[in-house]
Amino acid sequence: MTGLSSTASPTVTPKRSRLIAAPWLFLAPAIVIFSLYVLYPIMQSVWLSFFEWDGLGEKTWVGWGNYIELFDSDAFYTALVNNFIWMVLFMLAPPIGLLIALFLNQKVTGIRLIKALFFFPFVISQVVVGLVFAWFYDPSFGLLTQMMVAMGFDPVSILADEDLVTYGIIAAGLWPQVAYCMILYLTGLNNLDPEQLEAARLDGAKGWRMLWYVVVPQLKPATFIAVVVTVIGALRSFDLVATMTAGGPWGSSTVLAYLMYEESIFNYRMGYGAAVAVVLFLIMLVYIAWFLWRMLKGER
Repeated sequence: MTGLSSTASPTVTPKRSRLIAAPWLFLAPAIVIFSLYVLYPIMQSVWLSFFEWDGLGEKTWVGWGNYIELFDSDAFYTALVNNFIWMVLFMLAPPIGLLIALFLNQKVTGIRLIKALFFFPFVISQVVVGLVFAWFYDPSFGLLTQMMVAMGFDPVSILADEDLVTYGIIAAGLWPQVAYCMILYLTGLNNLDPEQLEAARLDGAKGWRMLWYVVVPQLKPATFIAVVVTVIGALRSFDLVATMTAGGPWGSSTVLAYLMYEESIFNYRMGYGAAVAVVLFLIMLVYIAWFLWRMLKGER
């Protein structure tokens, strides 16, 4: 018949089928492990947050009761404010790490030893970092106390002061976090495009202009990882708080992760602790999604 045209549908050949299936076959083990150890625990925690449970007996459905109690709790808002302070001050780690990386990215005698000294905080345990700084802050024999006395000041018990304790713990956390950011930026500096650097030098760029307009834009991948990991580290801060103060004095240094641990393990309130975990997870999810959106928008 005239006036009619037929379009041939693309046939799926065995070779094309193998090409389509191959990526999924390689991804399958990772998807299974991710689903089993990440997605399932998340869903289980969300479900558990609607129950009252001591971890041993029968679960009792309470609906939104755990969340209502959580948002009426002073301890929750103290932990939330402390997490916000952690997140703001922890953002000092990427720029400080960049400055140290720029200093260490030189070819001079003995620079390898200096790099190793700066790298050292990253490889030691957070518990060890907490113990070292607890001794450093000790009002009786700590190094900080000895320095203050030598300069004519009265010693200050930082970990026993409600107004200073959170900042003292954050200072301890910044030590290894700066080392981590430094490593990321050192890797990025070793992968800079030499042609762009040479072209910038020929155009007369040097110093601050070279850093801001040529070097920093090439370090965007390292900056992205540094910022995301730093924010996540600030929000899930637990080890140092547990080691140095256990949330004290009088709960003034507690954070959401420690509040979750304290309610679940010490108070036998698994459902309430799960509610804290869900709120912390949502805060992380919202921030990371917003940051990714900003990054992708900037790339476009």
